Amino acid sequence: LGNFSYWICMILILIGLYVMIAKENLIKKIMGLNIVHTSVFLFLILLSDKKDGVAPIIVYPEIVPGVVEFVNPLPHVLVLTGIVVAVALTAFGLALTIKIYKKYGTLDAEKVMEL
Repeated sequence: LGNFSYWICMILILIGLYVMIAKENLIKKIMGLNIVHTSVFLFLILLSDKKDGVAPIIVYPEIVPGVVEFVNPLPHVLVLTGIVVAVALTAFGLALTIKIYKKYGTLDAEKVMEL
């Protein structure tokens, strides 16, 4: 029960999974996937945080004297890459949803599977 923000991320992941599993509308399933993406990105950023950490950019070394804790920039870069992939996946999913709607006339996943 230590860090409250980690629990919020886990709750958001569970909400996204619930929406993807329980809802039959394809648009809602894509929205649930986006909730999962966003909560995983938030969790990765929260994991990379350090108390009293600074950005690893030092132009003038005399500004930051002594031993300094630097924040690891790798998780931030991975999250930026993940955001690009998530946007592309969302666009692809929505394009497929439009094609499915034009062909079958419905966005209900159960009805599409029956047809």
